[in-house]
Amino acid sequence: MTKEFNQQAEVCLGLETLWQALSKDLIVTIPKIIPNIVKDVKLIEGNGGIGTIFHFTFFSGVTPVSYQKEKIIELDESCNEIGLQVVEGGYLNKGFSYYKTSFKLSAVGEDKTLVNVKISYDYELEIEESSIPMKTLESALHFLRCLEKYVLNDASE
Repeated sequence: MTKEFNQQAEVCLGLETLWQALSKDLIVTIPKIIPNIVKDVKLIEGNGGIGTIFHFTFFSGVTPVSYQKEKIIELDESCNEIGLQVVEGGYLNKGFSYYKTSFKLSAVGEDKTLVNVKISYDYELEIEESSIPMKTLESALHFLRCLEKYVLNDASE
């Protein structure tokens, strides 16, 4: 049975700017925004649309995993929603059979966007309730704050 964690965050960036960074420029923005966590991002397959696969390499000691491949399985520009599913490595090596992070953006002002972050997961084996999904949710919110800071600092220079 798939379980979910949801959280909302308001980001001081316009919807189009945030959508560009989260969807179209993802491979470029992630290493710049969280360089102390993500060592490298490579495009394995695709052109940025549904089915695109990214290979993320993490610095050792920073996360409980060394790498993971994520596939874009949801991409809806009309409602500004993107979903990435782990397809290899990462938490799949920690007992999870399904692991997905989704972002849905809604404008709340000219320079403000509400982001709904959803972590969906399922266990492969009977394991104790894990704190990993909650940590992923916290990491996603941290990423959004770092992205906001990066874009705002970049725009002021």
